Amino acid sequence: MSDFNELLNKKAEEAYDLIKVYIPEEEGLQKRVAEAMNYSFNSGGKRLRPLFMIESYRLFGGKDLSKIAPFMAAIEMIHTYSLIHDDLPAMDNDDYRRGRLTNHKMFDEATAILAGDGLLNYAFETVSKAMKEETDIDMLKRMVSANEVLSRKAGIYGMIGGQIVDLEMEHKKDVSLDTLLFIHKCKTAALIEASLMIGAIIAGASDEDVKKMENAGYNTGLAFQIQDDILDVTGDSAVLGKSVGSDEKNEKTTYVSLKGLKESEDEQKRLSEEAVEIVKGLSKDDPFLCDLIEYLITRNK
Repeated sequence: MSDFNELLNKKAEEAYDLIKVYIPEEEGLQKRVAEAMNYSFNSGGKRLRPLFMIESYRLFGGKDLSKIAPFMAAIEMIHTYSLIHDDLPAMDNDDYRRGRLTNHKMFDEATAILAGDGLLNYAFETVSKAMKEETDIDMLKRMVSANEVLSRKAGIYGMIGGQIVDLEMEHKKDVSLDTLLFIHKCKTAALIEASLMIGAIIAGASDEDVKKMENAGYNTGLAFQIQDDILDVTGDSAVLGKSVGSDEKNEKTTYVSLKGLKESEDEQKRLSEEAVEIVKGLSKDDPFLCDLIEYLITRNK
């Protein structure tokens, strides 16, 4: 596992090097919002969604990283904006993220809202610019398809849709498992699905294989969220870099509160293993993507 962690850190650095060139310059009268955007974008983390995307791209034979990099940056911008908004007092009301003050604590609430808005818009500005500059018609068609996946998975039929249902279910005692799975599929799995699908699409994978990657993304995302629920109960805030027990404090129904810790751990493991089997069925020679999925089982932050 130490060898994997070293490789993961190396690949995370590679992903960050590819995407950091797309962040906005901190200049002009609007400098403060760019500073707030970059504060959260540059706050570290494993860059899991860009990593899933680039590894999926490579899985299907993608070579030219300049084609996938704008989408990697865009998915990280969208993910980062969602974290900024999640941390706001109106939502999860957290003071720390990845061991640093959350955006609204570092700046202020209004600036944090605008920083999130800015990142969401800048994600699609980044992709649109790449599409405008593309000269190969086949690649441009792939980019259009990838952009549709990105916008849908991040929107009301994806992450935002999951987020609103999640908020509506707060303080309710009768949340069903089906509703909870809908929340997890949309709120968490959707961006992982998008990452794996977009990597495949830009590399030229078949529709059937793109669908397989979507299924792998669903299993991975749901396993990831279950592990997040587990860590909110069992984790160490010093290791996590954020407060623990926030789900209970906010009276949120989680997989753990519905199914218990042991069954949650078993289901998380089963989902991760199914996702690995899908990837192995597509390539016998890409252990890193499989290892990355399995890493979610034992991560402690």
